[in-house]
Amino acid sequence: MELHQLRYVVAVAETNNFTRAAERCLVVQSALSHQIARLERELGARLFDRTSRRVRLTPAGAAFLPLARQCLDAAERAAAEVAAAVGQVRGRLTVGVIPTVAAVDIPAALRAFRQRYPHVRVALRVGPSEHLVDQVRNGEIEIGFLGLPVTSRPEGVRARRLAQDRLVAVVAPTHPLAHEAEVDLARLGAEPFVDLPGGTAGRAQSDQAFAAAGVHREVAFEVTTVDVMMVRLVRQNLCVALLPSRYAPHLSGVVTVPVRDAPTRVEHLIWNQGTLTPAATAFLAELDIALDDGRE
Repeated sequence: MELHQLRYVVAVAETNNFTRAAERCLVVQSALSHQIARLERELGARLFDRTSRRVRLTPAGAAFLPLARQCLDAAERAAAEVAAAVGQVRGRLTVGVIPTVAAVDIPAALRAFRQRYPHVRVALRVGPSEHLVDQVRNGEIEIGFLGLPVTSRPEGVRARRLAQDRLVAVVAPTHPLAHEAEVDLARLGAEPFVDLPGGTAGRAQSDQAFAAAGVHREVAFEVTTVDVMMVRLVRQNLCVALLPSRYAPHLSGVVTVPVRDAPTRVEHLIWNQGTLTPAATAFLAELDIALDDGRE
């Protein structure tokens, strides 16, 4: 069993197509098909069901795929560790971030890192805090930047508290609150809201604050991430939002209003000591973040 065969299996599984897999692996399709057939003979089992319309994993292929990925990850990590031992930073860096991260300028940091370490392949994954914690814990990503209510902490990973921030009300320029110097949760409770889905860390910080204030609010719109759709809904004066004060200035066409009894969120850096790569360590060094005082 050879590494290139494992790469071919993973590529076919991810694309569900031999032609696209061959293009990804920069080989001709016949060579890729030959190597997979050779591996199947060696294993004594078919890894893919092939028809004229589709390619899909067999039960044997589904069992083999995660092990193939683990082998490829281990080989890549070994190569990166060897390069680091001779003073080179190579391999990959996968960074997970919440959309509203503000404690670190991630694009600027990645630009500086790429200029210094051009041989590192960088990937950025954007998602909710709870997913990032799972992905770091499972070794799918090396480091994550996330935001949690002050009452919560990342579990099962090492973490560093980066910053604390209060949320502000975000409203349309024509909204009656747009000219207020300050509001409170009781006044905001009369407004329809756009927010993240219930049960997420981003939603919890606002839900907890309204509950503590004894104020009921209506979340009229739920969006899966803080993105263009949330801002467009606010601009149309359909609803208001609560967003971190350090993130809100990046938005255009809306007005922010301080909230007297605002919810607070804490941004954390998280990592898994067992899967931390030389590239991840170098990236954090670029940010002047040392990892020796992280906690489980």
